[in-house]
Parts: sequence; C-alpha cells; structure tokens
Amino acid sequence: MADVMTDDGESTERRKSGGEEEGQEQRQRRIAAWRRADRVLARGSSEATPAEWLRVLADEGPSVYDLDGAVDLYGDGVVEHLERRVAELLGFPAAAFFPTGTMAQQVALRCWAARTGNPVVALHPLAHPEVHERGALAAVSGLRTVHPTREGRLPTADEVRGVEEPFGTLMVELPLRDAGFVLPTWDELEEVVEAARERDALVHFDGARLWETTVHFGRGLPEIAELADSVYVSFYKSLGGLSGAALVGPESFVEEARAWRHRYGGSVFQQHPAALAALLGLARELPRLPSYVAHAAVVAAGLRKGFEVAAVPWSRVHPEVPHTHEFQVWLPHAPEVLTEAAVRQAEETGRVLFRRWFAGSAAGPPGVAVTEVTVAAPGLEWTADEVGEAVVDFMGYVRQVERED
Repeated sequence: MADVMTDDGESTERRKSGGEEEGQEQRQRRIAAWRRADRVLARGSSEATPAEWLRVLADEGPSVYDLDGAVDLYGDGVVEHLERRVAELLGFPAAAFFPTGTMAQQVALRCWAARTGNPVVALHPLAHPEVHERGALAAVSGLRTVHPTREGRLPTADEVRGVEEPFGTLMVELPLRDAGFVLPTWDELEEVVEAARERDALVHFDGARLWETTVHFGRGLPEIAELADSVYVSFYKSLGGLSGAALVGPESFVEEARAWRHRYGGSVFQQHPAALAALLGLARELPRLPSYVAHAAVVAAGLRKGFEVAAVPWSRVHPEVPHTHEFQVWLPHAPEVLTEAAVRQAEETGRVLFRRWFAGSAAGPPGVAVTEVTVAAPGLEWTADEVGEAVVDFMGYVRQVERED
C-alpha cells in the first residue's frame, strides 16, 4: 500500500445492480486484477487488505500522532486532535468528526432549518443527498428540497434568485460529482452565495472533495470555505482515509451538531483507526492534490488522442479539461462490455486505465456508458502518449468482447 487509496466510485445503489452472487464474484475478480496491475492511474480503497491497513497505521501513524497515548473514548484524544486540525485548515473556529458524510450533512441541514425556521433546502438534483442517500433528507430529517436548475452544472446566481419559493439553506456540492466533478468559476461561486444571502438563506458546502478545488479556484481552502456558513469534508475520498467526515462552522453550530450527532447514533465508542488514517491523508495526500489536478489534464488529453487514433466514432472526456483530478469518460457501448474489456486489459497487460462503467449519465446523451477517472500518485508516472497507447489497447479489448457476444 505504497500509495494512499482513493474511493472506487461505486455507490451502494450502483453496486446492488444485478445478481448479488454474480456481482460479488465479478467484484472480487476486478479487485484481484487491480491489485496485480503494475500501471494504474490511482489505487482504489477496495484493493487494500486489513493487514496492509493495520501495518500502515502502526508504521506511519507516529508521524502524525502519539500512538502511545490514551485511546480515544467517545470523540476525545486523536479524534479531538483531528477536529482541531480540520478547523484550522478550513479557517473555522470549530469542527465535529462524524462517522459518515451522510450523517454530517443530515445534521448540518436540519440544524440550519431549525435556525431559519424553513425546512426547504435548495440544491442540485444531482447532489449527493438526492442521488445517494435514499431520500434521507425527507425520511429522517423532515426536510424538503427544491432545484434551482436541472442542467449538468451548478446553478447560477440568477437561477438561485429565481427559485419560486423561500428556502432556508442553499447547499452547493463542490465539485458536483455526478455531473462530472464540475466546478463554477470563482466569480460565479461568489455570485451564487450572494444570491442566496439576498434570499435570506444560509449556505452549506458539500465539500466531500473540497480539498482539490484550490487549483481551479486559485484560492486557498480558508478563502473558499469562508463563503459558506458550514462545510462538510470527507476523509476517505481524495485523502484516501478509512472512513469518516467532518463538519465545520461556528462554535454554537458545531455544539448543536454534536448533540444531533449523538441522537443520530454517531457518538462512536472508539474511532482511532479512522481518525489516524484521516490525519495521514491530510499530511500525505493534501499537499499532493494540486499535482494530481495538473496531471489530470495531461491524462485527459492522452485519452482524447487515444480515442482519435483508435478511430472511435464518438467519445467524450468531460470536462474536456478536468476541473479537479477526477473526471468522466463517455462511450457509446454497453457498460458490461466496457467493464469486461477493462478487466481483461488489467489481467493481461497489468495496466488499469478504466475501472467500472455504468449505464447512462444524467449530464450526457442517452445510450452511452460512463466511467469516472481518478488521477493520483501512480498516475503521475503516465505520459499522454502512454495513456493514448493504453486507450488503443483498451478499444481492442472492447471489440474482442463485442465479437464474443
């Protein structure tokens, strides 16, 4: 586990498609191929074994925290240390650790709803609570949502001003993952926040991947975060931690969030493995993210060139120049064909260019499959030409699989 793991881009809903037994068998095959591969763009979190993780925490943990101190109990010790570190990084007075981002955002939005007296949350229909949380905002927290836009991008200031009914909170996902990890410009973001203020609304940032937005915005994390009243960040996505999230904001808000965290079952007895992995991610991966973002543009250019050389009639890299170190690729083939081709390429050549493909894309045309590409430390070794060559190779496997069908 020389490189920090990234998440594998598979939501619970996506993993549960198809037969459970067949899905598990195919998943284990993919993981085995990824583990054996010697050329990858990023290492997925599912590739690490428990033994590997335990060795990393034991061997590298002392570089970020004293492992001979008392173990954490209900959020003290290393968890408190992590909370102070995150609050400092984002320029807020306080932070609270949560076992999941879903819980953190449920709590944030219900806290703001109580303070504004308005249970309506304005957010994009592709935002995480709408797509990946089984309707929890309504079912658990009693909140209702409205959508300023249905376009495959974040809303504009005019669209926020044009929402037909009052809303208490505007939630902005930065970047908007299911639309292609897209971001607005800095000026557009400032205008959107100002538009929400004009509507007497509070602003919450879903910053699960906020860590890698600094390059696109040309601003540091505190300057980005201070636009919002509260921010949620994840530790297991771009930072490669085990699990967990943090909610940052004013002290009174964080204290209220802690109370709701307890009510939601989030006051966990001991959380030192997750907290320690998060601290390692902040120390090791956070400084590297700008280099990943820069190289994602190189990889994206190599992909486009490769599709051209392979004479692929239609393809799309979205965004054309990635806003972060993650982006989408679209191809007009069946997702199961593309996934099988990707696995065979990994098994037979030791190169992992793509991982899983899925049907459809809310941000794209019908009849295409979409995959997510992440560029992390291993991806820095790839040149654009090598990426292009791997694309040509991949399309050969695609044709092979289609002939068999």
